[in-house]
Amino acid sequence: MNRVMLGQSGEGNISADSIQNSPQGLDNAATTARLLITCPDQPGIISAVSTFLYHHGANITDLDQHSSDTQGGKFFLRLEFQTPGLDCSLEALEKNFAARVAKGYQMDWRLSYARDKKRMAIMVSRHDHGLMELLWRTMRGDLPAVIPMVISNHEDLRSEVERFGIAYHCVPVVAETKEQAYAQMADLLDGQVDIIVLARYMQILSPTFVQRFPQQIINIHHSFLPAFVGADPYRQAWERGVKLIGATSHYVTDELDQGPIIEQNVHRVSHRHSAAELKALGQDVERNVLLRAVTWHLEDRVIVDGNKTVVFVK
Repeated sequence: MNRVMLGQSGEGNISADSIQNSPQGLDNAATTARLLITCPDQPGIISAVSTFLYHHGANITDLDQHSSDTQGGKFFLRLEFQTPGLDCSLEALEKNFAARVAKGYQMDWRLSYARDKKRMAIMVSRHDHGLMELLWRTMRGDLPAVIPMVISNHEDLRSEVERFGIAYHCVPVVAETKEQAYAQMADLLDGQVDIIVLARYMQILSPTFVQRFPQQIINIHHSFLPAFVGADPYRQAWERGVKLIGATSHYVTDELDQGPIIEQNVHRVSHRHSAAELKALGQDVERNVLLRAVTWHLEDRVIVDGNKTVVFVK
C-alpha cells in the first residue's frame, strides 16, 4: 500500500521507510484477509461463512469464535483467510458476502487486509516509556502499522521522535485555549490516521474530540481499573498499601477511564516498596499492557460489544 513520506530523515536519523518496510512485518501480509463478525447466535453461521469462502477460492487459516449464551446469545467470530486463489476481485468478494451471507444472518461485519497497515498516531506528554516502546516495535516490524505523526503538549520529546523521521506536532493545552487546541489536533488527525494511541497523554480529551474518533482511541491507564481512577494512581495505591499494582489499556469514551477494556496486567508488591518504586515497576507493566492492546487492535483481534470487548488472542 502506498504511503506518503512521514517526515524528514537526515544524518543519524531512522527513516520512516525503515519503519514502514521492515521485512519482519511482511509475513503473509500480501495475501491475508481478516473477517470480524457480530450477529445473533443461531446454527449454521460458521458453515455459511466457510462455504462462501470455499466457493470463492479462499483458504481459511485461522478461526476463533465465542457465543455469549448457549441459547439466544450474541455470536462473535474472527477468521483469517488467504486470498491468492480468489475467483473474483476483493471488491466483488465483499459485495457478494454482504448480499449472500451477512444480510441473512443480520451480521455486523468488517473485512480488512493485512497488507494495508493501519496508520497510527501517538499522543504523549513528557513520559517517554510507552512512546519509545511503540516507536521501536514499529520500526522493527513487530507492529503492523505506520506512524504519520506524534502529537504532544510539550516539546520535550521532539528530538527522540524526529530521529525516527516522524513528524512531531507540539500543541500546548492550557485552560484558556483548550477547545481550540483540541480542534487543531483533530484537524491534524482527521482522515490521516486509523488509530490514536495515548501513550501517557496527561490531558482529559474533550467529548467533541472523542466523538470524532469513535473506538479509534486507545489509552493506557497506570492502574488496574476500576481502582484508582484519575491522577497519580501510584501515590493512591501506595497510600492504600496495595499488594498488587497494575495497568489497564482501554478504548476512550466520554466518561473518564471507563471505556471498554482491552488488556490488563498486575505486578505483586509489598509494604517494602516506596511510591517511587511502585511507579518504576508500574511503568514496565504499562509498556507491556499497552503494546499488547495496540497489537491486538492492529491485527483486528478486538470486537467492541457495548462497554466490553471480545479479544481473540493467540
